[in-house]
Amino acid sequence: MERRAKETETSVPSTHPASGTVAGTRRRTAAAHRTIGRLSWVVLVGGLAANQIAETASYQTAQAILLTTLTAFFPLLVVRLVLAARLYPTRRIPLLMLAVTVTVWSLGSLVVNAASLEEQQNFPAPGEWLFLASYLGLVGYLILDVDRKQSRLTRSWLDVAVICGAMSCLASLLLVTPIKLASGEEGLPLLLALMYPLADLALSMVVLGQALLQTRTDQRKSLMLGAAFVLLACADSGFALQVSAPTYDFGNTSNALWGGAWALLVAAACRPEQRVLRTIPKLAGTRLLVTAGAVALAVLTIRPDDTLAFYTVPPAVVTLAAVGARMVLALRDANRATEAFALSQTDDLTKLPNRRAVRAHLTRCLAERRPLSLMLLDLDGFKEINDALGHHAGDVVLTFVAVRMQEAVAGDGLVARLGGDEFAILLETVDEIALVETAHRVLRELAEPIMVDGIEISPAGSIGITVVKDSDTDSGEVLRRADVAMYQAKSSRAGAALYDAHLDEFSRSRLELAEDLRRGIADEQIEVWYQPQVDTTTMQVHALEALVRWRHPTQGLLSPIAFLPAARRVGLMGLLSDAIAWQAVRDLHRLLAAGLDLRLAINCAPPELLSQTFLPRLYHALREWDVPADRLVLEVTEDSFLADPQRARDILLEVREHGIQVSIDDYGTGFSSLTYLRNLPVQELKVDRSLVHDVSTDDRSRMIVASTIQLAHALDMRIVAEGVENATDLATLVAMGVDSLQGYHLSRPMPAAEVERWVREWAAGAAGPGDAEDAEDAEDAEHSQDIPDAPEYTDSPRTTQEHADGCEDTGPEALSHPLTPAPSRSTRVRIGRQSSHPPTDPPGDALP
Repeated sequence: MERRAKETETSVPSTHPASGTVAGTRRRTAAAHRTIGRLSWVVLVGGLAANQIAETASYQTAQAILLTTLTAFFPLLVVRLVLAARLYPTRRIPLLMLAVTVTVWSLGSLVVNAASLEEQQNFPAPGEWLFLASYLGLVGYLILDVDRKQSRLTRSWLDVAVICGAMSCLASLLLVTPIKLASGEEGLPLLLALMYPLADLALSMVVLGQALLQTRTDQRKSLMLGAAFVLLACADSGFALQVSAPTYDFGNTSNALWGGAWALLVAAACRPEQRVLRTIPKLAGTRLLVTAGAVALAVLTIRPDDTLAFYTVPPAVVTLAAVGARMVLALRDANRATEAFALSQTDDLTKLPNRRAVRAHLTRCLAERRPLSLMLLDLDGFKEINDALGHHAGDVVLTFVAVRMQEAVAGDGLVARLGGDEFAILLETVDEIALVETAHRVLRELAEPIMVDGIEISPAGSIGITVVKDSDTDSGEVLRRADVAMYQAKSSRAGAALYDAHLDEFSRSRLELAEDLRRGIADEQIEVWYQPQVDTTTMQVHALEALVRWRHPTQGLLSPIAFLPAARRVGLMGLLSDAIAWQAVRDLHRLLAAGLDLRLAINCAPPELLSQTFLPRLYHALREWDVPADRLVLEVTEDSFLADPQRARDILLEVREHGIQVSIDDYGTGFSSLTYLRNLPVQELKVDRSLVHDVSTDDRSRMIVASTIQLAHALDMRIVAEGVENATDLATLVAMGVDSLQGYHLSRPMPAAEVERWVREWAAGAAGPGDAEDAEDAEDAEHSQDIPDAPEYTDSPRTTQEHADGCEDTGPEALSHPLTPAPSRSTRVRIGRQSSHPPTDPPGDALP
């Protein structure tokens, strides 16, 4: 029987079933589990209420109602535990053990109450042995059903014994004496009566000990288990106070306590598995051992009644024995730790201080607020020395490096070896200029040749430098910053580098951003925006480019420059690319269904192009949304062909076989050979914005773009100019023969919901030309990485007069009306226009 408790299980831990049938079965099992949990409380409360009413009628009627309640209540608890064992396979054994325990206890209760239908039973009844057996099952359940296993079992069990023994000593004083005095009984009846409340308290102490040792990390579950055993102790204590009576004469309050205790115990056991590791299991500390020993000594010293020695002395003796054994083990561990610590401060090979010594020195300096700086040196090419000459030669090199570093520092700092080919230098100064000079002096000293196995070697290295700040409290964070600076020095080949927070890709904020992005992809916070491309012959919108945005729940709309580096660093580019492709194909389907004749360009980074997952999912999206494959353009960059040209060619041929067009994005910025234009199935070249910008004023850029246009047309390829920011460049590009234009002078990127309206307004000529200066300012503003939350997108068309005012002379003839097709590329072009949406996208906002 159980006490009312709040149902804490509202969901089942997520799994990845092999099929939909398994997932459906699991959902039905979880639903049945929740329903039975609620029903058990209803049966308990209803039965107790009916029993309370029936007590006023007759004893037999009340016993019959109680027996009926037990017959329905306990099977519900057992069924709930069996369903929980099916939901949580890793906890199946302890849950089934608890189910058996509930069954045994319920049989004992049914035996006692069934016999009481005819006449009241004398204590102890045969069912008492079933009650005693159930406590063995409870002990087994508590031992098995823990969140974390202790690796040192002997010490863990001694700790539990110490805690339980100390609490048993207190209970023997606070519980046994009042019950003995109140009942006036001694011997076996008193022992049996006291056994239950003492066992209940001992089990609650086991739960407390497990929580203190942090093998139970679910605090709510621990509280529920502890409360259940306390309720059992209260009910059993009430029975113990009536031990002088020869019969079982329970009140409804005792029944409610017993029932509530078992219901709460089962509810705690059925809580979902604890997956998040919040604490590290630990052993009991000296304070706990000393306190337990003091309690045991107090019980042995202060005995209010010698007749109770049988109940109070054994727990005290057991506690003292456990404390003594635990102190012996603790002393042995302390001696071993002292010996190990003495050896752990020095590196065996170089005899320099090691990482432990460095951290200890850092900790002392941080505590004393002394000025301090840390250098971290990593040897360049050390692996090649090990591989070519062997580990013995590598050890010789490390020894020479240690000597050279000590000579370079000349006693001004602490030189240590952290491990492998990493060394550290601790200097008590915060002068950054002096630190850089010292670092270069160390590198010069290292560069002096050394002789190893008859070969002259000149070691080289990279040094990262960080200055300890006043806000620093953790030596690990100082080491991390120095490590980041060292990799900055290695990647830039500068030799030495001071820590720069702006280049730290592993800061806490960036880590949090990466985890937010992981959740954002799953929660569909990723949005696809679109930037139009205009055909220079008809001056109509004929294509769109898909650009990614992230609507962060707290930071607002984020541009790709704010989160793509994090996505690449933590391996989320695949998931991100899949989400973008699916949304883009869906939006293209809607636009085509609305009657718009458009192509859609999707960016594909080299890792995704060469992977085996992105393209199959893209093909599936095209089939799912029934979009013609020739309406899709896959934009790839030149570096896609550098790592594995043959594989890239095979993949692009496969893309063309599916009907998807291929475009070379950022053309002119890579270093690959032009032969890929001959060998690859490419339909479009997209000239990078760095060449398009100021094409009207920069002769070199103009010549490069002109030759690119001629090359593309000769190879039967379209040519697209991206990054068009002003009317002059637009006119020049059209006159040179560019096929398509894209840029802020024409339109900023817009959300999917605004595309159809914008395209129709463009076609209808409802908007005027853009202001080139505004476009340039907006483009410049996009270079900021911290993008504020953008307001709702709006596009306020300009009037015809505004359009006329925005036109500029581009040559000997004035420009034509925006909707008038240009009869000649060299004479009539459309200037373009701007939407009124505020800038939120940097020039590099396309998914790379």
